[in-house]
Amino acid sequence: MSDLEQFSGLIGDIYDASLDPTLWPPVFEKAAAFVGASAAWLGSQEIVGSAANFYYSWGSDAQFEQLYVEKYCKLNPVFPTATFFSIEQVYDVPDCIPREEFCRTRFAKEWLAPQGWVDGLLVNLDKTATSCASFVVFRHLSQGFADDETRRRFTLVVPHLRRALAIGQVIDLKKVEAARLADSLDTLSSAMFLVDANGRIVHANLNGHLMLSEGNVLRAGGGKLATTDGQADQALLDALTSSGCGDAAVGRKGIALPVKARDGTRYVANVLPLTCGARREAGVSYSAVATVFVHKAVLDLASPPEAIAREFNLTPSELRVLFAIIDIGGVPEVADVLGVSEATVKTHLHHVFEKTGAGRQVDLVKLVAGYSNALLR
Repeated sequence: MSDLEQFSGLIGDIYDASLDPTLWPPVFEKAAAFVGASAAWLGSQEIVGSAANFYYSWGSDAQFEQLYVEKYCKLNPVFPTATFFSIEQVYDVPDCIPREEFCRTRFAKEWLAPQGWVDGLLVNLDKTATSCASFVVFRHLSQGFADDETRRRFTLVVPHLRRALAIGQVIDLKKVEAARLADSLDTLSSAMFLVDANGRIVHANLNGHLMLSEGNVLRAGGGKLATTDGQADQALLDALTSSGCGDAAVGRKGIALPVKARDGTRYVANVLPLTCGARREAGVSYSAVATVFVHKAVLDLASPPEAIAREFNLTPSELRVLFAIIDIGGVPEVADVLGVSEATVKTHLHHVFEKTGAGRQVDLVKLVAGYSNALLR
């Protein structure tokens, strides 16, 4: 199988998994093979407190996954710096912490090394003010460090994963029969439309009809789906046109497309192509090339680490020590976890005290709590 055939098949499988979440593990296996990795997983981590969840994985040991959730998520030195990267921005360990320093940490010695993993690539697929959802592929010792080709292939897959997972969230991650797509999605709280390559609506669910009748976000002039936001309207049409050319042609078009309503409210549109895979039957049945989901946007706020680092001009090392002090404990415990001397931790902590104006460790806890609670007001 050529690289192009392998990639096209993988993208089709990714979009099929958006309708049937049981397909994600075999999709991750194919993604790892295409990228050149030995394992892949999708999970999320709380930014404050570091609680973690695994959603789907392939190639990793369930026991080590459980150990990560129970213990090592709090010891992962990649956090909280990892939360600073933009959605779809690919990064690796050296982008967060020097590799030599990383290798000295308990996380690297006790969690990564026993599994034979030597490197990985990461990407944030979703972020909120309190958590970060990431897709990660791991390279085995026999594969060596990720090179430019590994990163290139990983970057190609990322936008399709993000789109499929976003749509999975819209339909509440329930299994949907692709051939009966319209019937399956008629009960969605989001507006849903089946459209052809020209944007003509061939089916809309109840909330879709309601949104059109209100005319605040969407309109249907001449039977074609359009937004009341001129800029978003052209982007939506581009995504629909690309959908007619196959899954891979869509790329980043139509992923979380921002739409501004007439009253200023923010909405998001997601486009799922219907020209390949198990979804092709639905596309043929409805003479449609894509499904468009439209729903209200979630408020975009900076995470506590980002806000604190920006406000007090903290370096990544200082921020790492700050949150380690909060999540793990005192100086000796943090030094052990990070694989550095107590003197180094004390130096970073002194700088944190100096920059934030805090006098004690308890003041740092209150500082972070204050930024976290502000997000809930």
